[in-house]
Amino acid sequence: MHFTNSISLVFLGFAILALYSYPSLLPSRKMAEESPKSIYDFTVKDIHGNDTSLSEYSGKVLLIVNVASKCGLTHSNYKELNVLYEKYKNQGFEILAFPCNQFAGQEPGSNEEIQDTVCTIFKAEFPIFDKIDVNGKNTAPVYKFLKSEKGGYFGDAIKWNFTKFLVNKEGKVVERYAPTTSPLKIEKDIQNLLGSS
Repeated sequence: MHFTNSISLVFLGFAILALYSYPSLLPSRKMAEESPKSIYDFTVKDIHGNDTSLSEYSGKVLLIVNVASKCGLTHSNYKELNVLYEKYKNQGFEILAFPCNQFAGQEPGSNEEIQDTVCTIFKAEFPIFDKIDVNGKNTAPVYKFLKSEKGGYFGDAIKWNFTKFLVNKEGKVVERYAPTTSPLKIEKDIQNLLGSS
């Protein structure tokens, strides 16, 4: 028995020595610290290519949408998003629009062209960001986070333009809506998060 304990202590000693000599064997605390806890942990590029920390929107209710200028859903979505924005922007609500050209090439323009279209034709006043990928190997980190927080039916991939994510004041994703869900159908959920229902 005494001999077995001695052998165990020797192995334990070697194990401790190995971990101190090769810290890479330990689970990385740094990785755990760096994994995003909320939407506020991300920095994205705005439509002009400037870095924007999403922590700027801390304490607000967010609706995050992948948009396109030439989709069958474009006119109705922008129209209703504008209604929501106008109604709730002074109550702590923000819409963050991310152009994406991954669905039938329906957002082909440059950032300048997209901004011109969105502001001139669709009269959007909410923030428009840099064109990104929402699926595939070049998925923007913020979209990896959104999809990991709220998967869709038949997998996490974004299915089409105008998929919508609703984020609470703590930066947590609380709901995901299909592209065909009318923005005005989300109004009640927005009111509940704002505490204004």
